[in-house]
Amino acid sequence: MEGTVSGPVAPSWNSLVSQYRYPEWFRDAKLGIWSHWGAQAVPEQGDWYGRFLYMQGHPMADHHRRTYGHPADTGMMDILNLWKAERWDPEDLMRRYVKAGAKYFVSLACHHDNLDCFDSAHHEWNSLRVGPKRDVVGTWEKVARGAGLRFGVSNHISHAWHWYQPAYAYDPEGSRKGERYDAYRLGKADGRGKWWNGLDPQALYTGRHMVAPDGIDTIAEMNAWHDRNDGQWIETAPPGDESFARKWLLRQMDLVARYKPDLCYFDDHGLPFGPYGLAAAADYYNRSVQWHGDIDVVLTAKQLAPQARFGLVQDVERGFTNRIWDEPWQTDTCLGDWFYNRSRYTDRSYMSAEAVIQRLADVVSKNGSLLLSVPQRGDGTIDAEEGRILDAMAAWMAVNEEAIFASRPWHTFGDGPTVLPTGMQNEGAFKGFVEGDVRFTTKAGALYMLALVPPSGPLTVPVLGRRAMRGGQVARVTLLGGGPVPWRQSDAAMVLELPRAGSFVPVVKIEGRGIA
Repeated sequence: MEGTVSGPVAPSWNSLVSQYRYPEWFRDAKLGIWSHWGAQAVPEQGDWYGRFLYMQGHPMADHHRRTYGHPADTGMMDILNLWKAERWDPEDLMRRYVKAGAKYFVSLACHHDNLDCFDSAHHEWNSLRVGPKRDVVGTWEKVARGAGLRFGVSNHISHAWHWYQPAYAYDPEGSRKGERYDAYRLGKADGRGKWWNGLDPQALYTGRHMVAPDGIDTIAEMNAWHDRNDGQWIETAPPGDESFARKWLLRQMDLVARYKPDLCYFDDHGLPFGPYGLAAAADYYNRSVQWHGDIDVVLTAKQLAPQARFGLVQDVERGFTNRIWDEPWQTDTCLGDWFYNRSRYTDRSYMSAEAVIQRLADVVSKNGSLLLSVPQRGDGTIDAEEGRILDAMAAWMAVNEEAIFASRPWHTFGDGPTVLPTGMQNEGAFKGFVEGDVRFTTKAGALYMLALVPPSGPLTVPVLGRRAMRGGQVARVTLLGGGPVPWRQSDAAMVLELPRAGSFVPVVKIEGRGIA
């Protein structure tokens, strides 16, 4: 397609699969931190504020009406401009992320709210013209690379067109029943004399693609209409509007050309928009050849067909797998909600540092990497509880990081009674790890065992028995940050005597002949 970079990779699945090789840096990195940050953090209500504020009866719609006004008068475009990032200190945050173990860093480039958080050449609604008046992605890029990290971006634009359709609807009940919201009634000419003078709201809200019809009289009926129509996860272009897909490709190519990211995250099941998604992937890989002389970048997407996993890296959002994958993969999760939610702090419902490290151990043991989002407020800060979680991660890494970074899976990922759910978006079904759950990694001839829950007594590990060790001979077992660990081995199992007191997820290093 016009504007794409030519090179060895053609815009086809056959070419992506035949040309791509997973970079060694990604195999080694294991842990990334994600700044999933934008204007939707301003209300501190959590995820998808820009959609739910328009859905009468939703808690976010109630909050919006109380705090900002009715969405016929004050909509998401106004929230975008309230995002000021006035206390953002990226250097300080990056220092904390590095201490917590991050080897790569990802900046959100554009979410479904359709605001480009970068110096965008193809979209007027961007963070240099609206809100913070800063190049957020460009700032993160300089700071991350200055800290020695690989740098990535996440692109969620492709779903904006259906995600925003409630902004064209109306209240089906109440005193303003039937009055269309701001997206329906505003055009570029309406901005004269206002803060958004010169900007076209339709370029933000994407246009009338699936507009709720007149005559809906109840909230339940309106919600059902949205669920049936724009509430689906759609990977195609808007009906009759290829221009949205063409502009998506231009914005994506601009993003990678400007910031040369080592990783690009697509929030899509496969590649979006058919040939446009394939063109974007080929363009990115061919640019990498120009930058590095080889394809040394990572492009992630979700729910990939088996063959496609050899042309991209599969991302398993907020999910688990129950086996070692042949190819590298990534899971992404969050300490709380993707966008900052104040209630996570007040009700103490963040993921704990222990849970993060447990999750990291499980993912790495199965040939994966963990991308962890640390939600920021609209002003750019993190709260005190998030700071404590990062500090606890840093303390664990100071002792145990050798078991994680540049490691590889063993012949089995682990042992223990917990059977994990598999697939995306299944963290809610997970009840937690228990004593006896262990995970393994290998590096430089050593085997590392990570006890996900510190044992209260002798720890029996069947897969470390002589039969399961496949002839390997154990010479010594050492607790990282401690000393020798008493152990005994039979054909059926190894029994280890770990100290009772110590950090969460203790790690032992097992050395000998032929064990890894």
